[in-house]
Order: sequence, then C-alpha cells, then structure tokens
Amino acid sequence: MRRILTIDIARGLVMVIMALDHTRDLLHVDSLTQSPTDMATTTPILFFTRWITHLCAPSFVFLSGTSAWLSVNRQRTTPATQSTSPSSIRRHFLIRGIWLIFLEFTIVNFALWCDIHFRIIMFQVIATIGFGFIALAFLYRLSPKILLAIGLLIIFGHDLLSQVMLPVNPAARIFLSLLFSNGLFQITPNFSLLVAYPIIPWLGILLTGFSAGRIFEMPAEKRKQLLLRGGFAAIGLFLVLRLGNFYGDPAPWTVQRNWIYSTLSFFNVSKYPPSLLYTLITLGLLFLFLAFLTRDAGSLHAGSPHDSKEGVVGKMLAVYGKVPLFYYLIHWYLLRCAMFIMVFAEGFHIKDLLFTPFQFGRPAKGSGLPLAGVYAVWLTVVVLLYPLCRWYGRYRATHPEKTLLRYL
Repeated sequence: MRRILTIDIARGLVMVIMALDHTRDLLHVDSLTQSPTDMATTTPILFFTRWITHLCAPSFVFLSGTSAWLSVNRQRTTPATQSTSPSSIRRHFLIRGIWLIFLEFTIVNFALWCDIHFRIIMFQVIATIGFGFIALAFLYRLSPKILLAIGLLIIFGHDLLSQVMLPVNPAARIFLSLLFSNGLFQITPNFSLLVAYPIIPWLGILLTGFSAGRIFEMPAEKRKQLLLRGGFAAIGLFLVLRLGNFYGDPAPWTVQRNWIYSTLSFFNVSKYPPSLLYTLITLGLLFLFLAFLTRDAGSLHAGSPHDSKEGVVGKMLAVYGKVPLFYYLIHWYLLRCAMFIMVFAEGFHIKDLLFTPFQFGRPAKGSGLPLAGVYAVWLTVVVLLYPLCRWYGRYRATHPEKTLLRYL
C-alpha cells in the first residue's frame, strides 16, 4: 500500500506544533509557576502558544486510527498470505499497543522527568494510543458503522461522566481514573501515577479515526466534500454549544475584562480529559486542513501527479509525518539537551538542578527563557530533526525486510 501524502503532511504539521508546547514546558521562564490558560495571569500570545498545540493530541490520535484502518485494508489488494490473516493483524495491533505502552513508561517518562528513580509515571498520549491499539485488536473486524457509532457515543457522551464521583476505594479509584478521568495518585511514599490521558475518551477519537479511514479510499472530490462538511459541522456545533454554555465542557466561558480575554475564555476548552467541545474544535480544524490539502481531482496516493497541494513546505512536513514516533522520541531528548544548555549558560550548576516530580530538572527559581527564546529553540530543534527524520524515513522505506522498523 502506497502512503497517503496528505495524512503525512497533516501529521507532520501536528508533530512540529507539538514540539512548541514541549519546548515551552521545559524552557519557558514561567512554565513552572504560571498556567498559560489562566485568564487572570496569561497574555494573548502565551495563551495562543498553548492553545494552538491543543490541535496536536486529538489529530495525532485520530490519524493513528485512520492509519490503522489503511493498514488493515491492505489485504483488499494483497494476495491472501499469513501476514494478512486476522490472527496476524490482531497480533500486529497487540504488539504495537504493548510496545507503545512500554515506550511511554520508560523512554518517554525518563525524557519528561529526567529522574532515574522514576518517582512519577505520567500516563499520556503514547500509552493511551497503545491501549487503543489493543482495543482495536479485538474490535477491528466490527462494521465501520458500528465502530463509528461507538466512537461518536464516547465523544458526545463521556462528559456526562464528569458528574460522577470516583469511588473511595484506592484501587477502584485508580482503575476508573485510567479509564475516564485525569488524576494524580500517590501509590507509595516514593512513587506517584499521573493520569493525563484516560483511555476511554481518547479511544472514542481513535475509533472515529479508524472508521473514517474509508474516506481516504474514496475519489478525491468526494473525499474533499466529506471533509469540508465534517469540518464545518464540527466547528458549527462547537459554536452553538459553547455559546449556550450548557453542555460539552466542564469550564464555561465567562465575560472577561475586555473582548480579547473574553474571546480567549470562549476558546479555553478542557483537554484533561478531552471535552466534547475540545474535540469538536480541534478535529473540525483538522478536517478542514485535510480538505485544503486535497486536490479537486485525482488521487492522493504518493507519487501521483495529483497527490495533494503539498508544495515545498508540505513535502518537508511529510518528512516528519512519515516517522512520527521516531520524531516524538528524539525531540524529547533534543529538548532535554537544550534545557541543560540553557541552565548551565545561566550560571547554574549540577547541584542546583532538581529532579523531583514537576520540576523537570530545572533549578528552584531564576531559570528559563522568555517566550521569544522558546520560539527560537523550538524552530532550532525542528530544523535539527529534519535530516534525522529524512534519513530514518528513507532507511525504513528501503529496508522493508526489517519488520522491527514498523514499530518505530
């Protein structure tokens, strides 16, 4: 199966934007003390820097589901072999899911906290995608309409669960939090679990993306039409529900000190867990972007003369989008190097660094870059990642016999 360049471009843009949020987390002077979405203390540019990265997680999860659909449906054009049997596909999803969970709890969490004692584990997007793939291993043979119905039911209905109190029993509380809501749990005096991406809300997005994979098998004009309709419908529903302030997000918008901050409050939707309004606005924008990339005629398959409206920038973004997990893992360690360079350049020493939970290895105070410096480091890291991703993408493409490369 040939790659769909439009998906690679969209995913590449997501990866580039995502690095901005992580750069801000690790290097911004106020990242340890100030919330960029707190209307009392934020600024418009700081709010935008955080808000634009809201597009990343739902787009990444949705497109992971879409890519999984396209992978499963290779058997439609591939002669029946052991590698395309149902048991092989199920095994592939299980292995990939377990592998992602392992990476999350080891390589990713070490990069995040830089704590060799692993005193805190954060359950975030890679792990929740891993559990999503494990679920797909058992669900993928269901009708796409059924999977779409399940995904939409979760997306539209899980906000009702925010009104339900978690049980008092510690084990049950952690289990239900892993499924439905975020939370921080002190498991032992020296170990905590932070649930940031509960499984069920994000599974709804992944299942919707999986069932939407059929759209990318349609003629380009019909595909573009459906993406436009879906995008405008999602954004329109977001506006109606948000204006009404009656359902879809646990934090209603309020009138602020001026129209600018009132607008910020209007778009300040909840990511943890992803509210209905958060999902509608982010996926709506993703659909419109995918529609924009789609030509009015021709195929979207890579190599076609009517591939997509990629241009030079699109082709560069596709380099990142073809190897998203490789990019994700490497970018954390490049940012770590940038953070250490920053604190040592500021005159701090190793003894000043604090590797306790939520300190990220930063000194207690006086460290960090202004927002302009954050943007400069972000762009530098993205540029440095380009040749690495290009090399790895070419290497993986020219070595299909190395099956392990399918998981990175």
